[in-house]
Parts: sequence; structure tokens; C-alpha cells
Amino acid sequence: MSNLSLQTKKAYYAKVRQSNYAASLRLEGFDVVPADAERKPPSREAVLRAYRAKT
Repeated sequence: MSNLSLQTKKAYYAKVRQSNYAASLRLEGFDVVPADAERKPPSREAVLRAYRAKT
């Protein structure tokens, strides 16, 4: 049995977690494309600005 590094394990679980999240979004009816996994989430300030602009 080969020894896996901690970095390898972390990368694997991050990939699985992202895959599970995308699958749950699809089950809820959201349109999800593989490119969404590569996109960085917006900053907290950007989200607050967007919500404040709506009101």
C-alpha cells in the first residue's frame, strides 16, 4: 500500500466535496456547469454591494 501525502488527501477531498455540492445543486434544480467549479466565489464586500443595490 502506498503512502499518500497530506496534500494529496486534501486535494482529493476538496475535489469530492465540490463534486457533491454541484450534484446537490443539480438535484435542487439549479443549472450547474463544470466551469462553475473553477470560478472563485465573490468577496463578502461584493456580495453585500450587490444586495444593497437591489434595495
